Amino acid sequence: MQLLTVNLSIPIPADSVLISKIQLEEFKRAQLEGVYWTMKDLQKRINKKSEWIKTHILYPEKFRKILDSDNGGFVYYPKSQGQSWTFLATKMSKFLDDNFDKFFSI
Repeated sequence: MQLLTVNLSIPIPADSVLISKIQLEEFKRAQLEGVYWTMKDLQKRINKKSEWIKTHILYPEKFRKILDSDNGGFVYYPKSQGQSWTFLATKMSKFLDDNFDKFFSI
């Protein structure tokens, strides 16, 4: 636990609140619950083009076996022309955070 001992008052603006880190993480997670991303959403999220995403994240076998909804994952891989990629935002966001270093070491 952190300890800060001060003898002063710090005003908190009326349009602001103090919350714990746990509450902040819960709020962030709640923003993604029930949300599905498209490929365009994912591109914006990680600032990479779809070809890079496919080459470095979606198609390598070590990731696909985790991601593919056919294997119980959270990414729908299009089966035919005209179908769209679909990503379960909560799980994809966590996967991206947990594996960041692996995407750039391929």
